Amino acid sequence: MIRTVILAALSLSVVGLAPVAGADKRYGPGATDTEIKIGQTVPYSGPISSLSRFGRIETAYFRMINAAGGINGRRVTLVSLDDAFAPPKAVEQTRRLVEGEGVLAIVGSIGTPTNLAVAKYLNSKQVPQILILASTPKLNDPDNLPWTTTFMMPQPVETRIYAEYLLRTKPDAKIAVIYQNDDLGKGNLEGFKAALGSSASMIVSEAAYDITDPTIDSQILALKASGADTLFHASNARFAAQAIRKAHELGWKVQHVLLSGVSGISAVLTPAGLSASTGAVTSFWLKSPEDPVWDADEGMKAYSAFMKEWAPNESLDDAVFPYATAQIIVEVLRKCGDDLSRENLIKQATNVSEFQLSMFLPGVTINITPHQRIGWRKARMARFDGTRWVLLDDVIGD
Repeated sequence: MIRTVILAALSLSVVGLAPVAGADKRYGPGATDTEIKIGQTVPYSGPISSLSRFGRIETAYFRMINAAGGINGRRVTLVSLDDAFAPPKAVEQTRRLVEGEGVLAIVGSIGTPTNLAVAKYLNSKQVPQILILASTPKLNDPDNLPWTTTFMMPQPVETRIYAEYLLRTKPDAKIAVIYQNDDLGKGNLEGFKAALGSSASMIVSEAAYDITDPTIDSQILALKASGADTLFHASNARFAAQAIRKAHELGWKVQHVLLSGVSGISAVLTPAGLSASTGAVTSFWLKSPEDPVWDADEGMKAYSAFMKEWAPNESLDDAVFPYATAQIIVEVLRKCGDDLSRENLIKQATNVSEFQLSMFLPGVTINITPHQRIGWRKARMARFDGTRWVLLDDVIGD
């Protein structure tokens, strides 16, 4: 019954968004009358293999789309390859996708360093690199990277939300920062300092780690010794969990401020310890399956039905963003109609206006233009109560 309802709804959606009859057909590599082949690289192995769920969920979503008739009558083939979160491997696999697999575009690839590593290559080949999961503002560069768009709140925007929250609620905070020693960590630290402005002296200590480090125990010990009462995490999920757990073990009663990408309950807070994580804050732009306020929401019902039918072994909590990413990829491909040239694909990917995804919070809409490649700039702060994230305030941001 669930599958029948989902497929019927998708079929109606496909009909409603079908291209105008008689329109000329244009195809780039990977596109035919019957297929749209796209590619991505994802860390299926390596230090942040937990993010492999993006590839799995998106693949499942396209299986559902294909079962309902595909996009404008074409089945979607997603070739998702492992880059181990290593830039050289990402370059190798991306070349394989473009020159070997002949994909139309690279979509939804994950990671700041890996996407930076392939951006110039893809742009030199005029291959769309769209809706990529990377927060660095270096990839929002229409002049030098005209074939690239992101689908992640950029570091300067997200860190400004946290800085303004702390300035408003805890203006006398003594802040320590744990950051990843790469573009992810350094970019978020830089954005956070810039957002604090003249109050940047609130930061009393900083500590970096390399992604290959086994633990960050020594860094947390040093940060605790600084006397800080607030810890800003510019880190990935594994080290955010380690930091929360270690701080708790040390009896360091600190206000944890987590990047949105490392706030998952099953991926971060449970390994860290739910008691240790209580009181942590982050920003949200997505609806949470743990929050009963969304139980009757139609978008949540459709999401839950999808997960039950197409991805039953995945965590309901951690799959919302991959699901939303797959939705926007489908929307952009549908808008292409029968013009599946690379030129039209990047045109459609950079002309999205006030689009409300079903699992985005109300009021957080997608807006992408040729001159501004950032998908959205709004979110809501939330606090973890030991069981679930509780939304605070209204939607804030640009």
